Amino acid sequence: MTAPLIDPFQRAISYLRVSVTDRCDFRCVYCMSENMQFLPKKELLSLEELDWISTVFVRLGVQKLRITGGEPLVRRDILKYFQGMSRHLDSGALRELTLTTNGSQLERFAADLVACGVKRVNISLDTLDEAKFAEITRWGRLPQVMRGIDAAQAAGLRVKINVVALKGFNEAELFDIVAWCADRDMDLTFIEVMPMGDLGNEDRLDQYWSLKDLRMRLGEQYQLTDLAERSGGPARYVRLEETGQKIGFITPLSHNFCESCNRVRLTCTGELYMCLGQEDMADLRAPMREHPGDDDVLEDAIRAAIRLKPKGHDFDYSRQKVDGQMTRHMSHTGG
Repeated sequence: MTAPLIDPFQRAISYLRVSVTDRCDFRCVYCMSENMQFLPKKELLSLEELDWISTVFVRLGVQKLRITGGEPLVRRDILKYFQGMSRHLDSGALRELTLTTNGSQLERFAADLVACGVKRVNISLDTLDEAKFAEITRWGRLPQVMRGIDAAQAAGLRVKINVVALKGFNEAELFDIVAWCADRDMDLTFIEVMPMGDLGNEDRLDQYWSLKDLRMRLGEQYQLTDLAERSGGPARYVRLEETGQKIGFITPLSHNFCESCNRVRLTCTGELYMCLGQEDMADLRAPMREHPGDDDVLEDAIRAAIRLKPKGHDFDYSRQKVDGQMTRHMSHTGG
C-alpha cells in the first residue's frame, strides 16, 4: 500500500483542485484584472503532464479532483484530460471528477463531460440581472450562461450555483436567486469575497458582505435547519424547510474552516499551493521536467510539499483593513 498524504496537523489530503489554464473568457472584477497578462504556453503544464501529476495524486490517496481555471473549458483539447481521468473513475481509485466553470462553454461541452464520468458541476453566477452580469464579468453574456445551464441539466449534470456575496451589488437579489435555484432544482452556495489580487481597482473591504448577515436575512423568510452533511469542501449547509433546498455557506472570513482542510491546489504552471490564503507553494514542474516519467521523484516532491501545509490562513476583515491579503489573483490558483 502506498502511504497516504498526511499533513503536519494529521489531516489526510484527499481533494486536489487542478487549474488547467489561467485564461478565461470573462474578467470578473474579484478574480482578475481587465487587462490580464496571460502566461506563455511553454510555462503551462501540458495535458500529458496534467494527466501524470493527477494520476500520481490519485495513487497517493486523492479521491476527488475538481478542475478549475481561469475557465477550464477554454483550454484547447481539455476533453482529452477529462477522458484520461475517467480511467481512475472506472478503476474506483477516484471517487469524483468535477469542475467549476462560468458556464459559458457548457452548451458545447455538457454531454461530453457526462460521457467522461462527470456527474455534477459548479457554475459561478453572481446575479440574474443581465446588465449587472455584464458589469461584474466585464466580458460575459448572461443568455450564453443560461443556455449552458439548460444544456448541463439536459445532459443529466447536477448543477450547483456559486454566488459571491457582494455588498451593494447582489444583496437585493438574495431571495430572487434562492427562488430561482429552488424552481430549477439546483443547489446553491454563497461565498464570501476573499482579499486576493490587486486591490487598486476593486476594494474588497467595501465589497465584503458577511454571510452571517446574509444567513440572518434568509432566516427572516425561511426556516433554516443546519445539516451535518459535508461535500469534501469548506461549505457548511442548511436546508430551507419551506422549499426543501440545500444552501451552502463558504465563510473564509467570518468563520475560518481550516481545521478540516483536506485539499491542496495545483496551478496550471505546476505550483502546488497548500493553502489558498498563504503564499507558500512548491514548484512541481521543475522536478517533472527534469525527471520526465519518474513517479518516485514526483511523489517525493509532493510529499515534501504536503509537509509544509500550514494550519490555516490569515484572512481577516474584522479590524476594518484587509489582513492576510494575497497579491496573486484568484484566477492564478483556481479558487
